[in-house]
Amino acid sequence: MGLLDGKRLLVTGVLTDSSIAFNVAKLAQEEGAQVVLTGFGRLSLVERIAKRLPEPPPVIELDVQNTEHLDTLADRVGEHLGGLDGVVHSIGFAPQTALGGNFLNTSWEDVATAVHVSTYSFKSLAVACLPLMKEGGAVVGLDFDATKAWPVYDWMGVAKAGLESCSRYLARDLGKQGIRVNLVAAGPLRTMAAKSIPGFKEFEESWPAKAPLGWDLTDTAPAARACVALLSDWFPATTGEIVHVDGGVHAMGG
Repeated sequence: MGLLDGKRLLVTGVLTDSSIAFNVAKLAQEEGAQVVLTGFGRLSLVERIAKRLPEPPPVIELDVQNTEHLDTLADRVGEHLGGLDGVVHSIGFAPQTALGGNFLNTSWEDVATAVHVSTYSFKSLAVACLPLMKEGGAVVGLDFDATKAWPVYDWMGVAKAGLESCSRYLARDLGKQGIRVNLVAAGPLRTMAAKSIPGFKEFEESWPAKAPLGWDLTDTAPAARACVALLSDWFPATTGEIVHVDGGVHAMGG
């Protein structure tokens, strides 16, 4: 019997098979879940990547800045699954001017884009899926520890701090419906998202040395396993939590 037997999941953010979201979808299927993916922009790319999963799932379009997409999301997911037991938010974006050491010069328009896509979308995605969710459901988002000011991360770090706060307020309000909300704060990984961050090499060089357990920059499986665990019934009384999957770096000084 799989950890997610009978679960129906919506997974966002599958861009390549090196992404955490891809590994979440793969492991979820292996553990017995039905999965639907969302894509933004080049849907054909997501559909091609989806074929590498054990069971190629449906792919539906979702731009989290598009109100119509959000308003119709439950109906479109419902055509494939009928209901939802879990949602994975793996969505983040910041314009290049908001990253790479340009913190003092970034315009509000670019900051607003980063916050809308990376922070507010966590709430808007959860609310859009609510009509399909029932008691015992789970919303899991992907995070990067926002308690520190990291090199080059700049306004995305601010957006992630907002995401962490947003998850706590969502946990407060959705708890009344028996829905859990948690985040997985993964260490740096060589994903498509990481490649878009100017100066990402600074993380690559320092993180493995700082991690008590060591850190593999190419292995998304540990973060994916944490997501699957939080989507399962094994954490029935855990909400508003941030689970760090970073080799232990968040707990170290210096």
